[in-house]
Amino acid sequence: MLSPADSLAPDWLVIPDDANALADGVWPASARRDEQGGLVLGGMTATDIVREHGTPVLVLDEDEVRARARAFHEAFAAATASHGGTARVYYAGKAFLSTTVAGWVTEEGLNIDVCTRGELEVALAAGVDAARIGFHGNNKLPAEIERAVSVGVGTIIIDSAIEVERTAEIAARAGVVQRVLVRVNSGVHAETHDFLATAHEDQKFGMTFADAEIAVARIRELPSLEFVGLHCHIGSQIFGVAGFRESAARVLELHERLRAGGEVPVLNLGGGFGIAYTSVDDPTPIEQLATEIVDAVAAGCAERGIPLPILSFEPGRAIVGTAGVTLYEVGTTKPVRLDSGATRLYVSVDGGMSDNARPALYGAEFSARIASRTTDAEPALARVVGRHCESGDIVVDHEYLPGDVAPGDLLAVPATGAYCASLASNYNHVPRPAVVAVSAGASRVIVRGETIEDLLARDAGIGMNEGAR
Repeated sequence: MLSPADSLAPDWLVIPDDANALADGVWPASARRDEQGGLVLGGMTATDIVREHGTPVLVLDEDEVRARARAFHEAFAAATASHGGTARVYYAGKAFLSTTVAGWVTEEGLNIDVCTRGELEVALAAGVDAARIGFHGNNKLPAEIERAVSVGVGTIIIDSAIEVERTAEIAARAGVVQRVLVRVNSGVHAETHDFLATAHEDQKFGMTFADAEIAVARIRELPSLEFVGLHCHIGSQIFGVAGFRESAARVLELHERLRAGGEVPVLNLGGGFGIAYTSVDDPTPIEQLATEIVDAVAAGCAERGIPLPILSFEPGRAIVGTAGVTLYEVGTTKPVRLDSGATRLYVSVDGGMSDNARPALYGAEFSARIASRTTDAEPALARVVGRHCESGDIVVDHEYLPGDVAPGDLLAVPATGAYCASLASNYNHVPRPAVVAVSAGASRVIVRGETIEDLLARDAGIGMNEGAR
């Protein structure tokens, strides 16, 4: 029989037999408990990581990032090779980008996509060959396009008719021919295991097929641009391949029509493959994704009697998401009794929406475990919250934690490698935490944590006030 507290839990959240257990697939492959019950990541205990770097801290398992990058590269290479084709896999800079991570993923065979001048400069600072970079965005600033063209970015993904003219003019001034893709909307939008197919999508990215045909015709008229193919992205955190099959079938119709006017060597089908944030999430295995998507495209090409284009994919969070674990220290706990008689345990940590905005932005669900010890205490329905002055400052909305969780405990939240650091802010003037890489029992800072001095250094009024005094 459910207790009053259990009635507050969503249907998917199962009371665990062991509130210390680490769910398979949610944590990096290296995650385990040591003999004392502490969480181990990349061969280092959470306690030792925190002793060196403090809390909050985002821990990235280098071996996990590399293994997943390598797995995607190999899976899509093998799937396309079986049909006599080739594949390219792009790491999504927006998920998390630093020079170190850019080095890891390119060493494992991936290209990189960026969508701002800042992301471009990080990739270049990492020594990434500009020819292996794709530049996205619905409103690329002229200065950004100029920089991308000047360094020889491999492809610019055109998002509107205005960008056709803008990019052509900039490339002409630079005396180069810029390779471009055209982003289209297939009318397929997918999230997790469901997808919706419509005639049009009401969103800021991409063009309708009709507008794309006009844009391609114009690109082919412009000597400073080279049209190399189409790009289509159907969503993110996607499980299964049904949405990709439907989208690919639609885009191939346009691809075939465009071939009447010239070569269309590349087809980028996007990605947004899902990861497990909780024990009930069931991501599609990498090899299955690659095989079934490529088989569907190859079959579509065969039906139309056209050659298989170079296929590109953008796995998104699936490369880095599972590799990240954020460590916090518990500051307070507070049981809150509701009118229904149910009690929810509020567990406050020393981070919050400034280092993980996804629950506040999207209602995203995460998991949590005590990282510094194990316990025999009965599971209690808990909500992990941050220290910001917002009632919506929630880190983990629904979780069963040991009922004796207490101030001073270290709390670990897995699957934070993607978008958490990228979306981090200084809300309430809280410094952003460090990002630390772990591997083979050692750690190193790859993004320095901010200090109060860093925050104050941006306040131009401080020096002015001192001068006035």
